[in-house]
Amino acid sequence: DGKVVIARATMSVAFPARFTLVGASNPCPCGRLGDPTGKCICSPSEVERYASRMSGPLSDRIDMHVAVGAVPLGDLSSSENAEPSSAIRDRVARARVRQNARFVRLRGVQCNAHAPGRWIDSHGYVEPSARGLLQKAAGSLSLSARGYHRVLKVARTIADIDQDDAVTERHVAEALRYRPGGK
Repeated sequence: DGKVVIARATMSVAFPARFTLVGASNPCPCGRLGDPTGKCICSPSEVERYASRMSGPLSDRIDMHVAVGAVPLGDLSSSENAEPSSAIRDRVARARVRQNARFVRLRGVQCNAHAPGRWIDSHGYVEPSARGLLQKAAGSLSLSARGYHRVLKVARTIADIDQDDAVTERHVAEALRYRPGGK
């Protein structure tokens, strides 16, 4: 809702609380799970217990979960040029312009993340095949209604970055990869 309400017996106070959360964690207690060197010393039960420290409801409120592996030491000094940050920034800026235009009549909403999930579902130009993929995935991944709408918002944002008017199966598939358990 973009606010936190503190309620006491005699009164309640609302504080603004619209923010972007970025967090990081190790994949396991030793931090080496999935490392190409294969040096993880954790047992499967330790890995499961470590992962369960974040509750399901909290995890469900995080739009994107991205696993980032260790960078091989040889790649740190590589002279290979990657896409410059300025090109990425320009794509994001164009996507934000599209979103601002989409929500011009929706009070207090300027981007997909702040729009009601049902609004995106009905006004986000989701192709029927994309909706079918999302509904099938929602069942197999046991997505909550919140999770379903979060995937849809991320897919709409991916479409905006691609400058596509409609959300396609490809956009939904990419958004699903950012969910816990999404491969």
